[in-house]
Amino acid sequence: MENLNVKHLSELNSLELLANQVVEGFITGMHKSPFHGFSVEFAEHRLYNEGESTRHIDWKLFAKTKKLFVKNYEEETNLRCYLIVDNSASMHYPIIKNSTLDNLSKIDFSVVASAALMEILKRQRDAVGLSIYSNAVDYYAPAKGSDRHRRMLLAKLEELLKTNSKEVTGTYKVLHEISEKVHKRSLIFLFTDMFQADKNEAELFEALQHLKYNNHEVVLFHTFDGKLEYNFDFENTPKKFVDVETGDEINLYASSVQEKYTAEVQKYFNELKLKCMQYKIDYVPVDIHKGFDQVLTSYLTSRKKRL
Repeated sequence: MENLNVKHLSELNSLELLANQVVEGFITGMHKSPFHGFSVEFAEHRLYNEGESTRHIDWKLFAKTKKLFVKNYEEETNLRCYLIVDNSASMHYPIIKNSTLDNLSKIDFSVVASAALMEILKRQRDAVGLSIYSNAVDYYAPAKGSDRHRRMLLAKLEELLKTNSKEVTGTYKVLHEISEKVHKRSLIFLFTDMFQADKNEAELFEALQHLKYNNHEVVLFHTFDGKLEYNFDFENTPKKFVDVETGDEINLYASSVQEKYTAEVQKYFNELKLKCMQYKIDYVPVDIHKGFDQVLTSYLTSRKKRL
């Protein structure tokens, strides 16, 4: 995980500062990736025209090239992006009293990843909107590019780090509601663990298809705890497992079901991936223990396809 100077997330004074550090760490490593040279600061350079304002001249580039280039900030935003965050009870698993970047719940991870995406969007002069949901739409803000709007969204995300949700998941219904609000062609990122008591894949993909209406591009960040939820790696002692949304309980030794459990989980993940491919939805399984680069790289991939 990124080596950032932050202690407990619940005591965080500035999510924006943390997001900036995550993005800077990501950019530093970009020279090792296929995205080397991708601009995350502004739209493009253009030659300076004599007589215009020198305000946006890139003096660092002048020092290298001995030519005057202007950072060309477009008046219109290049892209509209919507972040949709599942804030149901299951997203607050695992329950951690003092979260750090090395010890996160799914909602903690989703919040920091969303804030990092907002930081890159800011640098690209793109507009960003935000939806937070559980069994209903808890918050919705349309896509805008102003700094004031972005800070309002960051404040809303910070609230999720300091509160616990006891609500069940209502992904199918909620995505239809959000789809009706997003009218213009946009890039949509959905953070969810894909847990819902009334599992109905037909309804889920009908809702995801609705999100793609109006030629939106949809990226599904399937957020999960790889150690506990995927590999079922618990100590081999008798434990009580409780569904945080339904309250259902079962007592068992983890090792007694681990093999069958992991086989079923792998099957579910593969089915989701295949269905998403069928509906032209970008499916990105995101293990909360593997850092934020997996999310930010997906953004760059999606953005390059849109422009």
